[in-house]
Formats: sequence, structure tokens, C-alpha cells
Amino acid sequence: MPPCELWAATLSLLLIHEETGCRHSALNAARLLDHLCDMEIDDDTRRLCERASQRLGTTEAHHACTA
Repeated sequence: MPPCELWAATLSLLLIHEETGCRHSALNAARLLDHLCDMEIDDDTRRLCERASQRLGTTEAHHACTA
């Protein structure tokens, strides 16, 4: 099971992306989601992480990034 800090970091980056539109945060969140997929997690969670990663990887930048 992945450590809580990894889940927290991923969620933090997702929120930063959602709140600011920061493309850099989206890409880093996608990388962490990919990393989570490689860890020991259940199949349903893995599919959710894969879907979120793919969506973040195709998100267009809509806002200026201040991060």
C-alpha cells in the first residue's frame, strides 16, 4: 500500500491544478498517479488512477501558472 504522504501529495497537486489551472501541477499529479499505478493497490483504484492520469496528461493550459 502506498504511503499516505504520496496520496496527499497527489491530491494536493490535483487541487492546485483545479484551482489555478497550473499545467505543471497537472503533469506532476499525472506522474504521481502513474507511480501509484505501479504500486500495490487494488484494481479499481488502479483504474481510477490511470483514468485521472490520462485526463491530466491531455489537459490544455487555460490559465497562467503562478507555481
